[in-house]
Amino acid sequence: MTPITEVEGRRLSLSNLDKVLYSASGFTKGEMLHYYASTAEALLPHLRNRPLSFLRFPDGPDGQRFFAKNVPPGTPDWVHTADVPRSDGDTRQIVVNDLASLMWAGNLVTEFHTPQWQEDAPAMADRLVLDLDPGEPATIVECCRAGLWLRERLQADGLDAYAKTSGSKGLHLLCALEPTPSEDVTAYAKKLAQEAEAELPELVVHRMTRSLRPGKVFVDFSQNAAAKTTATPYTLRARQEPTVSTPVTWDEVEECGEPAQLAFLAADIAPRLERHGDLLDPLTDPGRAHPLPHR
Repeated sequence: MTPITEVEGRRLSLSNLDKVLYSASGFTKGEMLHYYASTAEALLPHLRNRPLSFLRFPDGPDGQRFFAKNVPPGTPDWVHTADVPRSDGDTRQIVVNDLASLMWAGNLVTEFHTPQWQEDAPAMADRLVLDLDPGEPATIVECCRAGLWLRERLQADGLDAYAKTSGSKGLHLLCALEPTPSEDVTAYAKKLAQEAEAELPELVVHRMTRSLRPGKVFVDFSQNAAAKTTATPYTLRARQEPTVSTPVTWDEVEECGEPAQLAFLAADIAPRLERHGDLLDPLTDPGRAHPLPHR
């Protein structure tokens, strides 16, 4: 029998709670839902008003994985959705604004991916993101070196940068912006990536070409495009272990000498939130946003 629970007055069917999703650790679907419920206070502000892309992995990371943007069949009518303009015609996507919707979406077994803009202002970015992706044998240690340079560069332009792990191999830098056309933010981010490569040619590349990337950090600026999404802070990832895209302090970035120092699992997040609060909270405060520099 599928358990029925009530969350904020909404009745939810939660299925297969004992199903092991992460075979390496025995982490179950029930534990996934518990994780999302326990981190909701920090997670929800980063999901709110942002149309979602889901990376679903219903049989765990070793099974089938697929991106889903359209509203799935059977979605309850109380789950908020939004029209999203696309080049091939508008689509309707899920927006998770409350705990009940988060639990319903978590029951699908998913990573959460969000755009840099909100539903009421499509393609008007209120965040800048730089995705630092290491090419083997480079690791997140090299991403931290590149991230520290980019932080200083952003500060020179009046932007405050915040860092989180990707939950996979790399590091994400984010800045709060006054709403700005996504194409302008993309152009600015590309310029930063090019400058980083010019200043740190042994460490950074700004092009995706695979042959250029071994041993270096690819600064992916393209995720600022209106059609792109990035792993949401605090989302679980479809990796061998239940890793989390985790906000980190700049002291942690500076001190990172081994990849394990910035590898966080679901069980690590509650103690970090108790100790630090949400390190990315400034990103959700319009009063902390800055205009995009004109350079």
